[in-house]
Amino acid sequence: MIYEFEGRVPKISPKAYIHEAAVVLGDVTIGDGVWVGPNATIRGDYGTIVIGNNSAVEDNVVIHARPGEKTTIGNWVTIGHGSIIHTATIEDYAVIGTGSVVTDYAVVGKWAVLAEGTVVKIRQIVEPETIVVGVPAQPKGKINEEYKNQWTSFKSIYVSFTERYKKNLRRIE
Repeated sequence: MIYEFEGRVPKISPKAYIHEAAVVLGDVTIGDGVWVGPNATIRGDYGTIVIGNNSAVEDNVVIHARPGEKTTIGNWVTIGHGSIIHTATIEDYAVIGTGSVVTDYAVVGKWAVLAEGTVVKIRQIVEPETIVVGVPAQPKGKINEEYKNQWTSFKSIYVSFTERYKKNLRRIE
């Protein structure tokens, strides 16, 4: 469901897919090739949210921003099921593991990886190409080219879903 709120109207690329059970509300910009899954909530009621091209916002993700602030999701980002992103910056190609939390003013660098259930605390910076785990997030390693190749393939599946879901998803009553 897509909503205007107090004159704040979402800007959604016609090349994106938003599941009918997702909520996109207010000052939200969604780029080309973005896939937004069931029950995701992207709420720009008093903050701004920008999602770059070819990113995946999986089921039950919540994205929000503080009043007058901004949450930015880069290009080719994967946000795993049930994650929360709040007034943060997620740079290109990052992977946010299922059930993770990235909170106010945190930055997740390019190609960084959050293991499942990781919490990136206020103002924490996750360096590019770094794997982090835990509560709070702690670095555990670096990614390699094999990982990048594998995840580029996985990320392309969600981009293909944008058109496949539009053409092939049918409600059964």
